Amino acid sequence: MLPALRLLPSLALALGLGTALSLPPAALRAQGVTTTTRAPQDDPALLVADDLQITPDRRLIASGNVEALYEGRRLRARQIIYDHETETLTIEGPITLQDGEYTTVLADQARLDRDLQNGILTGARIIMDDQLQLAAVQANQVEGRYTQLYKAAVTSCRTCNTDEAPLWQFRARRVIHDKEERQIYLDGAQFRVFDVPVMYLPRLRLPDPTLERATGFLIPSIESSTQRGTGVKVPYFFKLGDHRDLTLTPYIATKTTTLEWRYRQAFTKGEIEFEGAFSNDDFGTERSNRHYLFGQGKFELPRDFELNFDIELVNDESYLVDYGYSNKDRLDSEISIHRARRDEWVSAALTHFRSLRSGEENTTLPTIAGNLDYERRIFPTRLGGELRFSGGLHSHYRSSDSILDGTDYDIWADGRDVTRLTGSADWLRTWTLFGGIRSTVQTGLALDSTYVNDAGATSASSDTQLTPSASVALRWPLAKTTRGGVTHVIEPVAQFGWVGGSNSDLPNDESTRVEFDEGNLLSMSRFPETDRRERGFIGAYGLSWSRLNPKGLETRLSFGQVWREKDLTESDGSSTFSASSGQRGSTSDMLVAAHVATQNGLSLTARGLFDSGFDTTKAEVRTAWDNAKTGLSATYIWLGSDLAEDRPNTISEWAFDASYRMSRHWTGHAEWRYDVASDESVEGGLGVTYTNECVDITLKASRRFTSSTILTPSTDFSLTVGLRGFATRTSDANYARTCRK
Repeated sequence: MLPALRLLPSLALALGLGTALSLPPAALRAQGVTTTTRAPQDDPALLVADDLQITPDRRLIASGNVEALYEGRRLRARQIIYDHETETLTIEGPITLQDGEYTTVLADQARLDRDLQNGILTGARIIMDDQLQLAAVQANQVEGRYTQLYKAAVTSCRTCNTDEAPLWQFRARRVIHDKEERQIYLDGAQFRVFDVPVMYLPRLRLPDPTLERATGFLIPSIESSTQRGTGVKVPYFFKLGDHRDLTLTPYIATKTTTLEWRYRQAFTKGEIEFEGAFSNDDFGTERSNRHYLFGQGKFELPRDFELNFDIELVNDESYLVDYGYSNKDRLDSEISIHRARRDEWVSAALTHFRSLRSGEENTTLPTIAGNLDYERRIFPTRLGGELRFSGGLHSHYRSSDSILDGTDYDIWADGRDVTRLTGSADWLRTWTLFGGIRSTVQTGLALDSTYVNDAGATSASSDTQLTPSASVALRWPLAKTTRGGVTHVIEPVAQFGWVGGSNSDLPNDESTRVEFDEGNLLSMSRFPETDRRERGFIGAYGLSWSRLNPKGLETRLSFGQVWREKDLTESDGSSTFSASSGQRGSTSDMLVAAHVATQNGLSLTARGLFDSGFDTTKAEVRTAWDNAKTGLSATYIWLGSDLAEDRPNTISEWAFDASYRMSRHWTGHAEWRYDVASDESVEGGLGVTYTNECVDITLKASRRFTSSTILTPSTDFSLTVGLRGFATRTSDANYARTCRK
């Protein structure tokens, strides 16, 4: 702002004295004079004026479209007079000073000292970052750092005439702007809405728009909930240096007293972030103390390794949902180290799980799991192709010691603990055959050694197997480009393979959820882990078609199916694959996937599995439409009942999320989840936001309809009002109001 008036600190003096001593006054009485000089710091400076002269009393007068440039600052004025005797500058307006990229100063007149560090401006108006405006009858420049404004107004709202009151403003007896600290201090301030005083503040400190982080209050919000009652949140931000900060948010409502917090810190080679809350509430029959802690971090280690961790802790199963902190119903805390290179992957991780779901016992769920994985690729010159080596060590632990089966849907002991060692070596090579057919040959050998503690009577306690495998995959990409630039690509694919060995009667602990999609159509095993492998002769075929139009519609369509020698079964004769996996029997269900996208932002993705009668096994549809005014997404999921996947009932659910910009300043929001199978809503919400150049106002209403032994339905309302222009640079000017001509 006005500290920018350190413009040409010695330029006027250099012009006044140097030119006056070397030339007679008449020599400078010329039109269209341009003078270039250098300040004592040897930085180039430029002064341009219609007329430049020196009077007999040794005063330098530049008049008529005067423009001075120095160190990225630009000053425009009607006239500049430098008095050598008093060493002062008198500037006649209108004055416009542009200080760098973010500050503009307007004034009627100015009187400053020779170094432009001290002085007075009258009729001053300061515009910061094209947002915040400070106006005063008089502004004093002090030490080149402080600007003092008296009887000042501060606002970021646009007004079209001097008689119009802004939407909001601060009126203060005195306003001080500290350029170095980038802070604005107000003494005797009133907060006014449409020029009506609504609040008096003896002292107030605000960051200017160029400051990204500053200690102080953040935007408060008012909330109302059927569970928590009506209350207010007032966040306060603490800047603890350049690399740390803390945010405390007291939340006081009729049924709860809560303190929310967040801590962040950046290091030379890493960063951490923790957040949590402490609550004392009376949602039930008596008051209780509840709290949660979430944290995450990552660090760069020597030799390209990276350390990651996350912590998720809560002392009450319904706390996260009751306060809207998270919808997670299974928490995981993990610490891991990994390294990824072009031909190598190394990873080690230790994870703790906790279920918040009603009816799930954490004692019989794997609560601690450890994983160690290594993969390496080698490209032998003589042999050709690629060699892949991998190894892994996995172990998971249950706190239960029971060797009996409980009430879940498997047949294994509830207290089993599993440790598995896996290693494999594979060779693969690709050739291009006649007609452009791509052929890939792969062969390999895998070792799986598994030990089960507390296995029970229905399971062996250990097993070791060697599994050889071989396969041939064929792809035939066919492409055509039309005269209009549209490209069509058709690619039939096929795979023939064999996997030796047989699955043991060890518990199926990790491969209970099998997914079948385009990504694993040509895989030798669709199981997610190696405690189960597909065995015997296996075949797969598929067909994909893509239409790519750089100026219009983009379409992809894929089909695929898997054939195997026989169905895989467990020791009790049941199929290893679940009913909804689409993999039971010797022939899998048909996979159908499609994707459509248009240039106007509309996209549709669908995927489904269909049995021989073309009945749906599972299906999902996702659609989205994004443009300048509309943001719409919808998802539909259908999953049939499957006891093997702990799903006794069919899941059929719609989810919608939409936003629509109704006008220049108004945007509506809506979301809704609907359970088609049970014919009832799960949750829904509506909201509206008003935004202009100086204010954000958001009103939201949401409803959770579901209930359980730990959850009750609830309705929440919230109102948030934010003043724009303080430490919030706004790049989107589409919301700014305009003045009619």
